[in-house]
Amino acid sequence: MVSLYLFTPFARADAVVNELMEARDEMRLLNLQKRLARLKLPIIDELGFVPLSPTGAELLFEVFSQRYERGSILVTTNLPFDEWTEMFGSERLTGALLDRLTHHVHIIEMNGDSYRLRQSSRATAPSS
Repeated sequence: MVSLYLFTPFARADAVVNELMEARDEMRLLNLQKRLARLKLPIIDELGFVPLSPTGAELLFEVFSQRYERGSILVTTNLPFDEWTEMFGSERLTGALLDRLTHHVHIIEMNGDSYRLRQSSRATAPSS
């Protein structure tokens, strides 16, 4: 199976995990990991939106671990760090992941209304 993720650096976290698990099952994980390592800036979107299985969490940890000190990675999430253990299912794994992710990091915290909700409200508002 050829994933769209291989051709674009932007993907939702659950899609990346699913692709990693399929690659592992099909004995092509090393090839996928090499392709991911070659991306200039992988963007993992909506981390924590869908719960991860223990295997999925470990595979995603490997992606982050392989990027550590070698290249940047952009992660979007709505979860504060103190809720990541619940998402990854292991304090040890979460601690190691956050250690790597937050070592050389720029955290941009954004608060405010949903831009999607704002756009749909404008589209449905009666015009005067």
